Amino acid sequence: MSYRWATSPELPDAVAADLAVGEGFDDQARAEAWLTEHYLELAEAGVHAVLLVEGDRVVYGPMSLSQ
Repeated sequence: MSYRWATSPELPDAVAADLAVGEGFDDQARAEAWLTEHYLELAEAGVHAVLLVEGDRVVYGPMSLSQ
């Protein structure tokens, strides 16, 4: 299974595509590294929180992006 980020609120498709939200990652470490690099962009796009998902299972979250 691959890991991916889900956002709250859910972003419009075009914005999610521009930010590569929903991109699959081979492992949790790569997913977390991606979030480390992009969390400010997500927050600026209006995301309040994220969840790390593996398949249908929530690994953790929601995790606030508030600074």
